[in-house]
Amino acid sequence: MKDTLAVPADSRGYFNRNQIKYIVIVAMLIDHLAWGFVDAVNPLLGACMHFVGRLTGPTMAYFVGEGYFYTRNVSNYQKRLALFALISWPAYVYFESGTFVLYLEYGHLMINPAQSVIFTLFLGISAIRIWESARMKKPAKIACIILLCLLACIGDWAFMDVLGCLFVHIYRSRPKAKWTAFTLTFFIPNALLLPVAGFHAAWFQMGVLLVPLMLGFLYNGQCGSKAKIHKWFFYLFYPAHLVVLGVLKWGI
Repeated sequence: MKDTLAVPADSRGYFNRNQIKYIVIVAMLIDHLAWGFVDAVNPLLGACMHFVGRLTGPTMAYFVGEGYFYTRNVSNYQKRLALFALISWPAYVYFESGTFVLYLEYGHLMINPAQSVIFTLFLGISAIRIWESARMKKPAKIACIILLCLLACIGDWAFMDVLGCLFVHIYRSRPKAKWTAFTLTFFIPNALLLPVAGFHAAWFQMGVLLVPLMLGFLYNGQCGSKAKIHKWFFYLFYPAHLVVLGVLKWGI
Protein backbone atom coordinates (compact mmCIF):
# COMPACT_ATOMS: atom_id res chain seq x y z
CA MET A 1 0.00 0.00 0.00
CA LYS A 2 1.23 3.47 -0.86
CA ASP A 3 2.72 5.42 2.02
CA THR A 4 0.67 8.60 2.52
CA LEU A 5 3.07 10.38 4.85
CA ALA A 6 4.05 13.85 3.72
CA VAL A 7 7.64 14.73 2.99
CA PRO A 8 8.98 16.33 6.17
CA ALA A 9 9.88 20.00 6.07
CA ASP A 10 13.44 21.08 6.72
CA SER A 11 13.85 24.50 8.30
CA ARG A 12 17.41 24.82 6.95
CA GLY A 13 16.26 25.41 3.38
CA TYR A 14 15.08 28.63 1.80
CA PHE A 15 13.17 27.28 -1.21
CA ASN A 16 10.14 25.03 -1.51
CA ARG A 17 9.57 22.45 -4.23
CA ASN A 18 7.82 24.84 -6.61
CA GLN A 19 10.61 27.39 -6.35
CA ILE A 20 13.31 24.77 -6.93
CA LYS A 21 11.41 23.53 -9.99
CA TYR A 22 11.37 27.01 -11.49
CA ILE A 23 15.10 27.35 -10.83
CA VAL A 24 15.85 24.15 -12.71
CA ILE A 25 13.45 25.05 -15.53
CA VAL A 26 15.50 28.22 -16.07
CA ALA A 27 18.66 26.08 -15.92
CA MET A 28 17.16 23.77 -18.56
CA LEU A 29 16.39 26.71 -20.84
CA ILE A 30 19.96 27.99 -20.46
CA ASP A 31 21.25 24.51 -21.31
CA HIS A 32 19.09 24.19 -24.42
CA LEU A 33 20.01 27.67 -25.60
CA ALA A 34 23.64 26.59 -25.42
CA TRP A 35 23.03 23.37 -27.37
CA GLY A 36 21.09 25.22 -30.02
CA PHE A 37 22.92 28.50 -30.49
CA VAL A 38 26.02 29.06 -28.36
CA ASP A 39 28.33 26.03 -28.62
CA ALA A 40 29.37 26.66 -32.22
CA VAL A 41 30.08 30.34 -31.55
CA ASN A 42 31.62 30.29 -28.07
CA PRO A 43 32.40 26.77 -26.78
CA LEU A 44 33.59 27.98 -23.36
CA LEU A 45 30.42 29.99 -22.72
CA GLY A 46 28.38 27.05 -23.99
CA ALA A 47 30.13 24.69 -21.56
CA CYS A 48 29.44 27.08 -18.67
CA MET A 49 25.76 27.13 -19.66
CA HIS A 50 25.71 23.32 -19.83
CA PHE A 51 27.29 23.20 -16.36
CA VAL A 52 24.28 25.12 -15.03
CA GLY A 53 21.96 22.93 -17.08
CA ARG A 54 23.15 19.79 -15.28
CA LEU A 55 20.83 20.84 -12.44
CA THR A 56 17.70 19.84 -14.30
CA GLY A 57 17.67 16.08 -14.97
CA PRO A 58 18.82 14.93 -11.51
CA THR A 59 16.57 17.42 -9.67
CA MET A 60 13.50 16.33 -11.62
CA ALA A 61 14.39 12.71 -10.87
CA TYR A 62 14.64 13.55 -7.17
CA PHE A 63 11.19 15.13 -7.20
CA VAL A 64 9.67 12.17 -9.04
CA GLY A 65 11.16 9.92 -6.36
CA GLU A 66 9.53 12.09 -3.72
CA GLY A 67 6.36 12.44 -5.77
CA TYR A 68 5.34 8.85 -5.16
CA PHE A 69 4.42 9.86 -1.63
CA TYR A 70 2.79 13.23 -1.98
CA THR A 71 0.79 12.69 -5.17
CA ARG A 72 -2.82 11.69 -4.59
CA ASN A 73 -2.93 9.18 -7.43
CA VAL A 74 0.32 7.56 -8.55
CA SER A 75 -1.37 5.90 -11.52
CA ASN A 76 -2.54 9.28 -12.84
CA TYR A 77 0.92 10.72 -12.20
CA GLN A 78 2.47 7.93 -14.26
CA LYS A 79 -0.09 8.38 -17.06
CA ARG A 80 0.53 12.14 -17.10
CA LEU A 81 4.26 11.59 -17.56
CA ALA A 82 3.57 9.07 -20.32
CA LEU A 83 1.22 11.48 -22.11
CA PHE A 84 3.65 14.40 -22.03
CA ALA A 85 6.55 12.16 -23.00
CA LEU A 86 4.55 11.32 -26.13
CA ILE A 87 3.65 14.97 -26.74
CA SER A 88 7.27 16.04 -26.26
CA TRP A 89 8.72 13.36 -28.52
CA PRO A 90 8.37 15.19 -31.88
CA ALA A 91 9.38 18.52 -30.33
CA TYR A 92 12.51 16.97 -28.79
CA VAL A 93 13.49 15.19 -32.00
CA TYR A 94 13.02 18.35 -34.07
CA PHE A 95 15.07 20.49 -31.72
CA GLU A 96 17.86 17.93 -31.55
CA SER A 97 18.09 16.99 -35.23
CA GLY A 98 15.88 19.25 -37.34
CA THR A 99 13.93 16.19 -38.53
CA PHE A 100 10.55 14.72 -37.72
CA VAL A 101 9.89 11.51 -35.81
CA LEU A 102 9.02 9.83 -39.11
CA TYR A 103 11.23 10.64 -42.09
CA LEU A 104 12.36 9.21 -45.42
CA GLU A 105 15.94 8.04 -45.91
CA TYR A 106 16.98 6.52 -49.24
CA GLY A 107 13.34 5.80 -49.98
CA HIS A 108 12.71 4.02 -46.68
CA LEU A 109 10.43 5.27 -43.92
CA MET A 110 12.49 5.66 -40.75
CA ILE A 111 11.61 6.47 -37.15
CA ASN A 112 13.74 8.51 -34.75
CA PRO A 113 13.43 6.83 -31.32
CA ALA A 114 15.21 9.58 -29.33
CA GLN A 115 13.20 10.54 -26.27
CA SER A 116 13.15 13.49 -23.89
CA VAL A 117 13.77 13.62 -20.16
CA ILE A 118 10.03 13.27 -19.51
CA PHE A 119 10.26 9.78 -21.02
CA THR A 120 13.05 8.76 -18.63
CA LEU A 121 11.13 10.26 -15.69
CA PHE A 122 8.14 8.15 -16.76
CA LEU A 123 10.38 5.09 -16.64
CA GLY A 124 11.58 6.25 -13.21
CA ILE A 125 8.08 6.32 -11.70
CA SER A 126 7.41 2.99 -13.44
CA ALA A 127 10.46 1.52 -11.71
CA ILE A 128 9.14 2.70 -8.35
CA ARG A 129 5.74 1.13 -8.99
CA ILE A 130 7.43 -2.14 -9.94
CA TRP A 131 9.52 -2.00 -6.76
CA GLU A 132 6.37 -1.49 -4.68
CA SER A 133 4.40 -4.24 -6.41
CA ALA A 134 3.07 -6.86 -4.03
CA ARG A 135 2.57 -9.35 -6.86
CA MET A 136 6.18 -9.59 -8.02
CA LYS A 137 9.09 -11.29 -6.31
CA LYS A 138 12.32 -9.34 -5.86
CA PRO A 139 14.32 -11.07 -8.66
CA ALA A 140 11.52 -10.28 -11.12
CA LYS A 141 11.43 -6.68 -9.92
CA ILE A 142 15.18 -6.30 -10.44
CA ALA A 143 14.96 -7.86 -13.91
CA CYS A 144 12.16 -5.47 -14.92
CA ILE A 145 14.06 -2.45 -13.60
CA ILE A 146 17.14 -3.51 -15.57
CA LEU A 147 14.96 -3.66 -18.69
CA LEU A 148 13.67 -0.16 -17.94
CA CYS A 149 17.26 1.07 -17.63
CA LEU A 150 18.09 -0.45 -21.02
CA LEU A 151 15.01 1.14 -22.57
CA ALA A 152 16.02 4.47 -21.03
CA CYS A 153 19.14 4.52 -23.22
CA ILE A 154 17.05 6.18 -25.96
CA GLY A 155 16.05 8.94 -23.54
CA ASP A 156 17.70 12.08 -22.20
CA TRP A 157 19.61 11.33 -18.98
CA ALA A 158 19.16 7.64 -19.80
CA PHE A 159 19.30 5.12 -16.94
CA MET A 160 20.53 7.78 -14.50
CA ASP A 161 17.06 9.30 -14.15
CA VAL A 162 15.49 5.86 -13.72
CA LEU A 163 17.82 4.86 -10.91
CA GLY A 164 17.84 8.37 -9.45
CA CYS A 165 14.07 8.25 -8.98
CA LEU A 166 14.23 4.74 -7.57
CA PHE A 167 17.02 5.36 -5.04
CA VAL A 168 15.32 8.48 -3.66
CA HIS A 169 12.28 6.29 -3.09
CA ILE A 170 14.02 3.23 -1.67
CA TYR A 171 16.25 5.15 0.75
CA ARG A 172 13.76 7.87 1.69
CA SER A 173 14.10 7.10 5.41
CA ARG A 174 17.90 6.76 5.31
CA PRO A 175 19.32 10.16 4.32
CA LYS A 176 22.98 9.13 4.11
CA ALA A 177 22.22 6.14 1.90
CA LYS A 178 19.83 8.23 -0.21
CA TRP A 179 22.30 11.01 -0.89
CA THR A 180 25.16 8.59 -1.51
CA ALA A 181 23.21 6.44 -3.97
CA PHE A 182 21.61 9.44 -5.68
CA THR A 183 24.87 11.35 -6.08
CA LEU A 184 26.88 8.36 -7.34
CA THR A 185 24.14 7.48 -9.83
CA PHE A 186 24.80 10.73 -11.67
CA PHE A 187 28.45 11.31 -10.82
CA ILE A 188 29.99 7.97 -11.86
CA PRO A 189 28.63 7.79 -15.46
CA ASN A 190 29.50 11.43 -16.10
CA ALA A 191 32.96 11.07 -14.53
CA LEU A 192 33.63 8.13 -16.83
CA LEU A 193 33.01 10.41 -19.80
CA LEU A 194 35.97 12.62 -18.88
CA PRO A 195 38.80 10.32 -20.06
CA VAL A 196 36.74 9.26 -23.10
CA ALA A 197 35.60 12.66 -24.38
CA GLY A 198 38.44 14.64 -22.81
CA PHE A 199 38.21 16.94 -19.82
CA HIS A 200 38.06 20.04 -22.02
CA ALA A 201 34.96 18.70 -23.80
CA ALA A 202 33.08 17.13 -20.90
CA TRP A 203 34.02 19.00 -17.72
CA PHE A 204 30.59 20.62 -17.58
CA GLN A 205 29.07 17.21 -16.78
CA MET A 206 30.42 17.65 -13.27
CA GLY A 207 27.61 20.16 -12.78
CA VAL A 208 25.59 17.20 -11.52
CA LEU A 209 27.41 17.66 -8.21
CA LEU A 210 25.54 20.94 -7.77
CA VAL A 211 22.29 19.02 -7.34
CA PRO A 212 22.88 17.37 -3.93
CA LEU A 213 24.32 20.67 -2.70
CA MET A 214 21.29 22.62 -3.87
CA LEU A 215 18.75 20.13 -2.55
CA GLY A 216 20.65 19.40 0.65
CA PHE A 217 21.10 23.03 1.70
CA LEU A 218 18.43 25.07 -0.10
CA TYR A 219 15.38 22.78 -0.32
CA ASN A 220 13.11 22.96 2.73
CA GLY A 221 11.01 19.88 1.92
CA GLN A 222 7.81 21.90 1.55
CA CYS A 223 5.56 21.80 -1.50
CA GLY A 224 4.64 25.48 -1.74
CA SER A 225 1.47 26.76 -3.35
CA LYS A 226 -0.84 24.07 -4.72
CA ALA A 227 -2.18 26.31 -7.49
CA LYS A 228 -2.59 24.31 -10.71
CA ILE A 229 -0.13 26.50 -12.60
CA HIS A 230 2.71 25.06 -10.53
CA LYS A 231 1.57 21.50 -11.34
CA TRP A 232 1.19 22.02 -15.08
CA PHE A 233 3.80 24.64 -15.97
CA PHE A 234 6.70 22.23 -16.57
CA TYR A 235 4.57 19.82 -18.60
CA LEU A 236 3.41 22.64 -20.89
CA PHE A 237 6.64 24.63 -20.98
CA TYR A 238 8.84 21.67 -21.88
CA PRO A 239 7.44 20.80 -25.35
CA ALA A 240 6.51 24.44 -26.05
CA HIS A 241 10.03 25.78 -25.54
CA LEU A 242 11.50 22.96 -27.64
CA VAL A 243 9.17 23.85 -30.50
CA VAL A 244 10.13 27.53 -30.31
CA LEU A 245 13.87 26.80 -30.08
CA GLY A 246 13.60 24.19 -32.84
CA VAL A 247 11.94 26.68 -35.20
CA LEU A 248 14.55 29.32 -34.37
CA LYS A 249 17.34 26.80 -34.95
CA TRP A 250 16.12 24.95 -38.02
CA GLY A 251 13.24 27.01 -39.41
CA ILE A 252 9.85 25.60 -40.34
